[in-house]
Amino acid sequence: MSVLLVEDDPLIREFVVEALREAGYHVIHASTGEEALAWCKRHVADVLVTDVKLPGQVDGWQIAERCREQDPDLPVIYATGFSPATPRPVPGSRIVKKPFHPEEIVRTIRELGEEKGTPSG
Repeated sequence: MSVLLVEDDPLIREFVVEALREAGYHVIHASTGEEALAWCKRHVADVLVTDVKLPGQVDGWQIAERCREQDPDLPVIYATGFSPATPRPVPGSRIVKKPFHPEEIVRTIRELGEEKGTPSG
């Protein structure tokens, strides 16, 4: 199972990538929304995990909306700290509050996979 992780903080990204790989997931990671959209167009991921606030013109809400245009059933997990913007989660997604432990992301992916009826791991 492949996970597209979008996180601009290199330290957080590294910890989450490591936890996901240890849990048996194939991880593709991006640090900007623009980079993430390029991956979405290629249908490379089974799950999208995205930070909401990102550098550049594309935020996590937009990434999920655009990826869902390509893959309507794509499970989405948003990672967010405080944000003054109004949340715009896509249907069936989850929001994980920062700071989080990387294992929380692994657990949430497994839960989404079970809901979708896909084997986890």
